[in-house]
Amino acid sequence: MAVNATRAAQDVDLAAARALASGAKSWRGFRVVSSLRLVERDPNALALAPASKVGPSVRALTVAGVDPFSAPDRYALRTAGPTPAAQVIDLTVGGDVMLGRRVATAAARTGDVSRPLRAIGPRLAAADLTVVNLESTLSRAGRPQQGGDSFAAPPGVIAGLRAVGVDVLSLANNHTGDFENQALLDTVQRVRASGIQPVGAGRNLSEASRPVVVTRGGVRFGFLAFNAIGETPRATATAPGAFSVRMPPRTGPLNQVDLGVLTRQIKALRAAADVVVVLPHWGQQYTHKPVPAQRTVATALTQAGADLVIGGHPHWVQAVEYPPNKLIAHSLGNLVFDMDFSQQTQEGVLLELTYWGKTLKAARLTPYVIGADFSPRVVSGTRAEQILADIRNA
Repeated sequence: MAVNATRAAQDVDLAAARALASGAKSWRGFRVVSSLRLVERDPNALALAPASKVGPSVRALTVAGVDPFSAPDRYALRTAGPTPAAQVIDLTVGGDVMLGRRVATAAARTGDVSRPLRAIGPRLAAADLTVVNLESTLSRAGRPQQGGDSFAAPPGVIAGLRAVGVDVLSLANNHTGDFENQALLDTVQRVRASGIQPVGAGRNLSEASRPVVVTRGGVRFGFLAFNAIGETPRATATAPGAFSVRMPPRTGPLNQVDLGVLTRQIKALRAAADVVVVLPHWGQQYTHKPVPAQRTVATALTQAGADLVIGGHPHWVQAVEYPPNKLIAHSLGNLVFDMDFSQQTQEGVLLELTYWGKTLKAARLTPYVIGADFSPRVVSGTRAEQILADIRNA
């Protein structure tokens, strides 16, 4: 049973599921339609289809608490069709994590510098592979470069990130350079020493543009990350920084040389990975709508071989697109941040992806709200639907 991808999670009890399978025409305000294509366009439509026909552009409902893609062997409704892949792999991607400034001050009062991660931690840790963007340094080795917007988190937070299951950290953003080069290098080293894989920044361009490949269940997931916002220095052949692409709206017109370097990296990674994930830091802050250059670049990245393009920086959720066999999420919003000056900057979504072997079968958008303690907590009902509607209407 599938609904529009921008509808909140709902569970169908077994009796209702059997009634729908037997021809019921509606359920809880959803009308039953004959086509998944209609579901993609209509947030009030529901379709029944075999799992082999369902992909990430719709949301499969759970039945009696069981997800048909994460736990196909326990799903109650059965039909003739291909046998599900023996290997089920869950990949979770979260948004911007900033554990400095007022977040650090509030956490320190509790005696736990990683406290803001605890509420959502079990959800992150449940995935086989978890990725977020670290929007700060882990060092104050240099002078602050952005005044009060220079972000440094206590180095101890890296243990908290590890404890909640983070496997890969993007460092390709406009705050990794907030305390000059030595702090950037300290951050890369501290992340790597923790067992988490850093991507997108390093001591030179070769290191900053180097992909990370992580294998789960025999499937190789390859990650590249780039910064299009500036502020953090561009990595060069001889200088530290972030892997960078110049593009609107912050760093000038789209630079075809930069884009060419990135697409060549994607093509090379395509040969070494089964799933290629690109993590851009891009776009305009405080809007649900991607700037046109985001769509232009995302298309170039998917044409070069990226399977997933999952962005950050706008601090609001933005549009999600589903090209054939691809997924583009322009912004997942803040995950942990002290931007409590607006509702939208305290909202975000986890992107929870399920693979059957090398095939992406489900992409669940799981809304949360950041509380007064700067901790994100998953929401349901009306608040969840409002956040998802912002994505649908972007």
